[in-house]
Amino acid sequence: MPYLKLTDDAAEVYLGTEGVELDEKNPENRFGVDWITEVQKVLDDAIAAAKPIIVTATGKFFSNGLDTDYVAAEFAKLPSYLDDVHQVYAKLLAAPAPTIAAINGHAFGAGAMLALCADYRIMRTERGFWSLPEAALSMPFTRGMAALVRTRVPDATATEAMLTSRRYGADDAKAAGIVEEAVPAESLLSRAHEIAQARTIVNPNVGVIKRGLRQPLLDDLNVKTPPTLL
Repeated sequence: MPYLKLTDDAAEVYLGTEGVELDEKNPENRFGVDWITEVQKVLDDAIAAAKPIIVTATGKFFSNGLDTDYVAAEFAKLPSYLDDVHQVYAKLLAAPAPTIAAINGHAFGAGAMLALCADYRIMRTERGFWSLPEAALSMPFTRGMAALVRTRVPDATATEAMLTSRRYGADDAKAAGIVEEAVPAESLLSRAHEIAQARTIVNPNVGVIKRGLRQPLLDDLNVKTPPTLL
């Protein structure tokens, strides 16, 4: 399950499980119901620490998105489940601290969108793709998810990513404006800390400014998912 590690200069939020490269119960860091609850708690603890926040993971995946087993088993609950996913995005988007996504591996679907919620994004060069596979999987985007992609990457990139399900490696993701930097794996976390050290303003006013900057997006994320979408 997700966990928090505090350092002198940052609060590191890990999407995986402490002490293991891959969690046997959730090796792809998918958005399971309990996982979502724990991410919310860990983000709250990171915010309370009043430090820049680095979101990363261990193993092969940053996050492989929605828990498809849960969706298949509890399809009637899908709208409320997606609303819970939206609230994870909203919390990171409005966090009263600098936020950095250190994308250590594959970031697909809901996981790719989670990375977009950070203020600054870096991605390892040797392994992993960023991708929105919804078109290929015949899955719609919610209003909030479409708004998130549309407002966090250039329009041409949003159009390509959403309509073609292209997989972007780190260098292509940087060229497309999805991430700010592509760095070797051994430099990923240290570079994230360098960015954190350069972005030291952490106070409630930062959250106020972020909410003002992103209010239309936050409003879209707060719209309840209608069953008719599905």
